[in-house]
Amino acid sequence: MAGGQERVLRRRIKSVNATKKITKAMELIAASQISRSQQRIAANRPFRVGMANLIIEAASANKTIAEKMLGTPESPKVITIVCLVGDRGLSGAYNSSVLRATERLLAEKAATGAEIRLVTVGKKAPSYFRFRGFDVTESFLGFSDKPEFADARAVATAIAQPFAAGEVDQVLLVSMTYLTAAIQQVAVAQLLPLPGPEEGNDDEGTAKVPTPVATEGYTEFEPDVEHLLQELAPKAVEAEVFAALLEGAASFHASQQRAMAAATENAEELARTLTRTMNRARQDAITTEIMEIVGGAEALRPAKGA
Repeated sequence: MAGGQERVLRRRIKSVNATKKITKAMELIAASQISRSQQRIAANRPFRVGMANLIIEAASANKTIAEKMLGTPESPKVITIVCLVGDRGLSGAYNSSVLRATERLLAEKAATGAEIRLVTVGKKAPSYFRFRGFDVTESFLGFSDKPEFADARAVATAIAQPFAAGEVDQVLLVSMTYLTAAIQQVAVAQLLPLPGPEEGNDDEGTAKVPTPVATEGYTEFEPDVEHLLQELAPKAVEAEVFAALLEGAASFHASQQRAMAAATENAEELARTLTRTMNRARQDAITTEIMEIVGGAEALRPAKGA
């Protein structure tokens, strides 16, 4: 019995050690991806801020256009909600936090009587919402780990065209923002209409669009503001979506790095526990064999003396 238990424990220890090697490798890979994601976020920030400044300066030159393209609508009738999660799991609470926040936002906006359109980015989102009875208008898959600008353009086109056609009054984005390697938080950002210069980031992270810097002096636009904004507004949305994709990728790798580090530590602790149990079982088996030998010798001693 003890020998069989020892064999089972050896197999379990071998399996745990093999799992530990996998989780350690995934931890190292995720850690290496974090720095690359940080560099991409920093490289994209000047373009993002500059585009926001240009859009607001151009829209401010025409009150009618500014009212349509800037600010927060008071009572939108049709709202598009974009949920940005990962294509893979094994990343702690990264996906579940964004999905639950999106579900709460859907319920909140539906309670106001608005029509909701749901657009998802990442493989984990469509099945989650369909299982809970939400209709997914459009989904994008396969690029959440390493997004490219072409991916952001595809997502931005899908959400900007209905807004430009007057079919949607507001577009909201739910995603994870990257603060540090240890801190990421879920944020809800308004993509369309574009936030005005007075609508900066708040303490709760409910607006991710950078606060534009007011410019001094007079700016003359050529062609006219309306045609200029028709060209620039989609590009501003693309910049915001791309920034959200980059921050989501960085947050995913940071969450995965922490999750895999915890898994590696748990595997080491489990291997130590199983090793102690196996040693105890082996010692019990040796003690039992010694007792059997001693008992047999004691049983044979009187017969030998006689």
